Amino acid sequence: MTIALRTFEAKDGWPALRRQFAGRLPETDLALLDEAVAFAADRHGAQRRPAGEPYLEHLLEAVRALVDGLGVTDVDVLRAAALHDVVEDTDCTLGEVRERFGPRVAELVDWVTKAPRAEGESREEARSAYLTRLQGAPQDVLLVKLADRLSNVQRLDTHPRPEKRRSYYQETLRSVVPLAQAHPWFDEWYATWTEAFAHLG
Repeated sequence: MTIALRTFEAKDGWPALRRQFAGRLPETDLALLDEAVAFAADRHGAQRRPAGEPYLEHLLEAVRALVDGLGVTDVDVLRAAALHDVVEDTDCTLGEVRERFGPRVAELVDWVTKAPRAEGESREEARSAYLTRLQGAPQDVLLVKLADRLSNVQRLDTHPRPEKRRSYYQETLRSVVPLAQAHPWFDEWYATWTEAFAHLG
């Protein structure tokens, strides 16, 4: 039996998504999101996801999951979702995020940014330390992280490397699904996802 998993797309870009959010988010908040999305688009530039889609789609999917799935209206959380990879994956600094978007957005972005590897530390050790640290993260941080991972795994079968699909599935089960337990909507979504992609287990 095919499991019906709700997915969140953003192929039509920010203007289309913005129109969908109108009425649910105040215009002042949408204007703040305009700035965050434009900043992220500029910094990520021509970056692509593993399956080839523009990187901005991933960021917008995370924002959409928060708004359409969870009903989040906290504009700082939404801006952090749009900006969550700018420090990790571009030349943007956390100081720039703080200066442009304020200390709360910067703190949220900092929490979900992987620290540079320490000398002698393997990639796997650094990743494990990052995921372990998230166990003590504030709830708003977890919302951003859960939306980020949702976007990354909602179409996991499209990842070009089969071994990555399997390892990402296992890592998500082990380290991310437990983080969803405090948020009923995410908890249910990840339970459905776990079943839908059980063939990767």
